[in-house]
Amino acid sequence: MITTSTALTTIAFWFYEIFLPGPPHPYIGILVFLILPAIFVLGLLLMPLGIWLRRRTLRGSGQLPGVFPAIDLHLPVVRRALQWVVVATGVNLLIVGTASYRGVQYLDSTNFCGTTCHVMLPENTAYHLSPHAHVACVDCHIGPGLPWMVRAKLNGLRQVYMVATHTYPRPIPSPVKDLRPASQTCGQCHWPGRFVGDQLLVRTSFSDDEKNTPQTDVFMLKVGGSNGEGTTGIHGHHVADAARIRYISTDPQRQTIPAVYYTDDQGKTTEFVATDTKPTREQLEKGDHRVMDCIDCHNRPAHVAEMPENAVDKQMSIGRISPDLPYIKKKAVEVLKVNYTTREVAQQSIISEITTFYQTNYPEIAGAQGAAVQQAAQEVANLYLRNIFPDMRVTWGTHPNNLGHIDSPGCFRCHDGNHTSADGQTITNDCSACHQMLASGEEHPKLLTDLGLK
Repeated sequence: MITTSTALTTIAFWFYEIFLPGPPHPYIGILVFLILPAIFVLGLLLMPLGIWLRRRTLRGSGQLPGVFPAIDLHLPVVRRALQWVVVATGVNLLIVGTASYRGVQYLDSTNFCGTTCHVMLPENTAYHLSPHAHVACVDCHIGPGLPWMVRAKLNGLRQVYMVATHTYPRPIPSPVKDLRPASQTCGQCHWPGRFVGDQLLVRTSFSDDEKNTPQTDVFMLKVGGSNGEGTTGIHGHHVADAARIRYISTDPQRQTIPAVYYTDDQGKTTEFVATDTKPTREQLEKGDHRVMDCIDCHNRPAHVAEMPENAVDKQMSIGRISPDLPYIKKKAVEVLKVNYTTREVAQQSIISEITTFYQTNYPEIAGAQGAAVQQAAQEVANLYLRNIFPDMRVTWGTHPNNLGHIDSPGCFRCHDGNHTSADGQTITNDCSACHQMLASGEEHPKLLTDLGLK
């Protein structure tokens, strides 16, 4: 009864899930893909268990027959019974196999990773806004191969226990120590040794004045790579060759790097030690010894953490927040930095603060451009909602972004001018080593007009 009823229910849910538009609710997924198949297998196991218990009971009461009827395939009733057993076994194997496949598939789905566990809301929100939103979580956090899948599932059991007992950390830390080498995950799609050359980078920010004066910076970013004759640029000097750079960090998030070891094209290795912190040999030995790879700079590739100024600048540059609204940049950043008690309170307060600001100080704009004001207020509230999670203690700057050096030390963890070798060499902090500044803080850079970009 358990096996048959569960099988019918499971198959019905499978058809429902196939024809239902969009992914199922995460907890429905747990029921359909995990709990029901487990009950089905339990029902199968109860059958031989029941036979064994019945046999033991009959033996104990002396009712177990000494001779059992012979299985004679010449008898039609025996053949029909055997046929039913074969058919039922085949159907059961098909259901169990399908359930196992669908269960593993569901456990590896982005829907399960991001929404089943409520504590992952900050990471799931950032993921869907990242350049890697089309890449499944398991492709980066697990990668190919059975050993890493088993390791991840065992680690997942520990995480389930932590959530059930409310002992999980807040905020959820970046799993820097648990990630596979980037060559086994990122390297499945990206090739750091490929020669990219130089790339033009244009960034527009807005001032805090009434006109929100735009300021545009234009860089030539020296990405480089390997060109067959050697390595050049950022990628070439950092990750084009395996084990070119090794380093030691003394904090869990790898933000403090007191020692760097660089191997040049001739195979000579030079040790650079921070002169400002002056670590002892004991501290260096206890630190995290690591070969540098993609994740050391691109540490938030799929969970982008924004800062209020840059987040507002981006929305203004694409027109979702109108730059024509007086002081919108200053007011938006101001309301984003307030410590609200909950996300709901934040959303209501931000929208109210911005609309009231224009109704009070610029009533003519609030009337003539009311739609733009409302859209700007909602967009600013959305910036808060996708970056700040008070219950998980996630706020601005909780997760530093090492790509660059604007919002966090990033490059300056090593390129700070303080990492020096025994023979007096210093890791450069010359800006031109990584990028060439073509325009800085210009309202209308002539360069972009000449290039046909404006």
